[in-house]
Amino acid sequence: MTKLVNIAVVGSPKSGKTSLTGALTARSQALSMPFAFTEIHDLDQLHGHAYDLVLQVVDSTRLEESLLLTPHIIDEQEKIVMAFGRYDALLETDHELDLKKMRQLIGVPLALVSVRRNQGLEELLDILATTARKPASTAHPIYHIRDLGDQAAYEAYVHGILNQTLRHAKDDQQQTPLERIDKVLTNRWLGFPIMLLILYGVFECTFRLGAYPQDWIASAIDWLCSLAHGGLPESWWSSLLIDGVLQGVGAVLAFLPNIIILFFFISLMEDSGYMSREAYLMDTIMHGVGLHGRSFVPMLMGFGCNVPAIMAARDIKDPKDRTLTMLMVPFMSCSARLPVYMLFVDVFFPRHKALVMLSLYAIGVGMGILFALIMKRTRWFRKPDDDTVNELPAFRFPSWRALGAHIWERVADYLQKIATVILWASIIIWALEYFPMQTVGDVENSYLAMIGRAIAPVLSPLGFDWQMAVCLLTGLPAKEAIVSTLAILYGGDISGAFTPLTAYSFMLFVLLYFPCVATVMTLRRETSRGWATYMVVQSLLLAWLLSFAVYQLGSLCGL
Repeated sequence: MTKLVNIAVVGSPKSGKTSLTGALTARSQALSMPFAFTEIHDLDQLHGHAYDLVLQVVDSTRLEESLLLTPHIIDEQEKIVMAFGRYDALLETDHELDLKKMRQLIGVPLALVSVRRNQGLEELLDILATTARKPASTAHPIYHIRDLGDQAAYEAYVHGILNQTLRHAKDDQQQTPLERIDKVLTNRWLGFPIMLLILYGVFECTFRLGAYPQDWIASAIDWLCSLAHGGLPESWWSSLLIDGVLQGVGAVLAFLPNIIILFFFISLMEDSGYMSREAYLMDTIMHGVGLHGRSFVPMLMGFGCNVPAIMAARDIKDPKDRTLTMLMVPFMSCSARLPVYMLFVDVFFPRHKALVMLSLYAIGVGMGILFALIMKRTRWFRKPDDDTVNELPAFRFPSWRALGAHIWERVADYLQKIATVILWASIIIWALEYFPMQTVGDVENSYLAMIGRAIAPVLSPLGFDWQMAVCLLTGLPAKEAIVSTLAILYGGDISGAFTPLTAYSFMLFVLLYFPCVATVMTLRRETSRGWATYMVVQSLLLAWLLSFAVYQLGSLCGL
């Protein structure tokens, strides 16, 4: 390098930029390096001047203040190197920086320097020489924070970086119990296995603890049905009450204890901050498909309900990432699908309930990530990588009051759905099954059978008969309606109608085809009619293909 490289040195008055400028000038002259350092006191001085690059001197004792200056610097100059000065003063406060992680998150060359100790100067000069030879790049994550919109967004970005890189240099004996737990939960090697164990434990508790009250509710429903049979004359309205309302609604209501238990654990993970830890662990995977950890938060919310999860994706600034995240949400197993899963795993997989349930949730997440990986390579979503980082909230013990409020909010929504959508769906299914009644119990000649036989040929390669086809059809407005339809068609006993293979194939179809009409309407409102239509068609095709593959391969293997 023979051409003189003009370098502007920028930093706060107390950052040590003056002493660093003098030290670098002396060292570069001693090494015959063609550098000219100019100390800049006002960013306006950068405008209109032909500097080859900017050296930002970061005050290590005022990291947040210094990093918030960065987007304003790169407004004037794209080539930037960062020198973290006064780092020895930071160490004296029992703090330290994860330099490797900091370099990864910021995406620009940086070095730790100490003029007082004469450390890091030659390394910084080498970095400056290398950067001067390279062409300017706008692909670094730090360059994109200007697009976040406002100062609050800048601050959130900086907080996220510091949460992941600034460490208190005290030993394990000095850490609080929550700090020790947090350190283990976010460990790059232990975090994922712990997350899977936690999810497995959640499902196991949901089944084991919920089995007793579930049996009590089911027994109460059976007692009411027997009481009605004995006290009411045989007629269409008694059949409506018993076979339609009590059987249909009761089948969904029986899973209320399991729903409460699952919502308790989900609320516990949300309020404690563990959901954010899961998003942090998934950040690397999300980057691999061209998204970032923030996109995983709506996906996690989708385990509760897809509608608010899609709406939560509004916070994603980039329109392409926002739309793609919304399209990924329906792959997440919402709580509406849960009663269907519970019914089938109870009957066909009694020894492996939690494992089968976990497999369904894992397949949903996996298919969502695979979908994003493919779509990111299309012209609609292709763009440079964006490494925006979320702030990691403090890990804490949630309050019982907040937990109760969150659980009640979701349980109330579940009960409201039972009292409206499920009730009306049960009445409609009963009517279609009851009419036109030729003889008592003549279901084969009912309107429902006619509808089922019309769509059955499409689903027969999956091992489904016309009753199963009807169940999938009634799941369009709400997935819980599938359970009530099964109760009406099979009288609460599905053991003779399905095999373990067809049961798993059926659950896969329920997992993958669009959750409900409300989700479709929300997606249409948040994106466009075209993307909503695409999601419906794609989900039906994907559900058919995967269920077909599982059923046919399982049949070849003799399952």
